[in-house]
Amino acid sequence: AISKKLGLSETSQNFLTVVAENGKLKKLQAMIRSYEGIMSAHRGELFCSVITAKPLDANMTKELNEALQSFAKAGQKLHVTTSVDPALLGGMIVNVGDKYVDMSLASKIKKYTSVLKSSI
Repeated sequence: AISKKLGLSETSQNFLTVVAENGKLKKLQAMIRSYEGIMSAHRGELFCSVITAKPLDANMTKELNEALQSFAKAGQKLHVTTSVDPALLGGMIVNVGDKYVDMSLASKIKKYTSVLKSSI
C-alpha cells in the first residue's frame, strides 16, 4: 500500500512485497547498494575514494586524479571522492573499485610497532 502511494512501479512494488514477506527489509539498504554497484559497473563507472591526513590542494588533487585514471580501463569514467582523517598522521588510503591501498603513516607505525614487539 505504501509503495503504491509512493508511485512505485508494479515491479518495484512486487520486489518490496517479496523482500518484506521474507523478513529481509533490514537488508534492503545493502541490496540497493549492491544494485547500484552492478549498474555502475554496467555503465562503465569506476568509483574511487581517497582519505588523506590533510586536505589536498588543487595541484595535488590534479596529480592524484591523473594517477588514479591509470587504474581505469579505456572508456571507464572515474569518480573520485576525497575525505580527511587526521588520525592517518600522513599519507593516504585509496580505494579503487575492489582494490584497497593503505599508504598512511598510522598503518606504517602500527606495522613497525608490531614487528618490534614480536622481536623483543
